[in-house]
Amino acid sequence: MPNLFAHQGYQGYVHTLTEKAEDYLEAILNVVIEKGYARTRDVAHELGVRPPSVVEMFQKLDAIGLVEYRRYEGVVLTPRGRQIAEVIKSRHDTLKQFFTLIQVPEEIAVKDACAMEHELSEESIGQIRYFIDFIDSSPARRELLREFQSFCKTSPGEKL
Repeated sequence: MPNLFAHQGYQGYVHTLTEKAEDYLEAILNVVIEKGYARTRDVAHELGVRPPSVVEMFQKLDAIGLVEYRRYEGVVLTPRGRQIAEVIKSRHDTLKQFFTLIQVPEEIAVKDACAMEHELSEESIGQIRYFIDFIDSSPARRELLREFQSFCKTSPGEKL
């Protein structure tokens, strides 16, 4: 069985997970939020992968206690699996919100958030969250954001 524990740490959790395992936990949570349950085909659709790949990962996540996989019924996040999935989703949502705040197009913001949610430290994500909250907390700061948006639309010159 491949090692799923090769990535970010989670408080109170001895091991770390691979990006792929994190993506599956986040996808399971997203499907559960949308439908109330998560079946193999739903998670496959969410991730753009084939159902046999999903079954394989469900079995691995079940073996380490992050989900309960029931063949032909789907998967349920364990309390620990849900906790980790919620952290990953929060990181993703924070990054996506930041990117859209600075005028990154939605489709690119989603893609970049997916890539970066696994790589940034808790401290960096926390500071980005503080920045978003800072901007949202004052009309004067929101006006500064509107000025930035206008600047982006009218600024001459090449983008990177």
